[in-house]
Amino acid sequence: MSEEQNIIKKTCKELGLTYAQLAEQIGYSEGNINKVASTGNVSEPLKKAIEMYLENLELKNQLNEYDELKKLLKKAIN
Repeated sequence: MSEEQNIIKKTCKELGLTYAQLAEQIGYSEGNINKVASTGNVSEPLKKAIEMYLENLELKNQLNEYDELKKLLKKAIN
């Protein structure tokens, strides 16, 4: 089992997503995601789409943390 084959299963497991949900989030069909998960033939564009999706989620989390910090600082100043 290659690293590329696991990227779909790993991503879905880590994020608690179904293949259909992951497919919707990255703009692929559920059938394509199912096929790739079972065959392990991950194309570079699909791999990049998943990597960018994960990076986007991480950046959104960081932004939320900064917003919370900003609120706390404003509250402490006032």
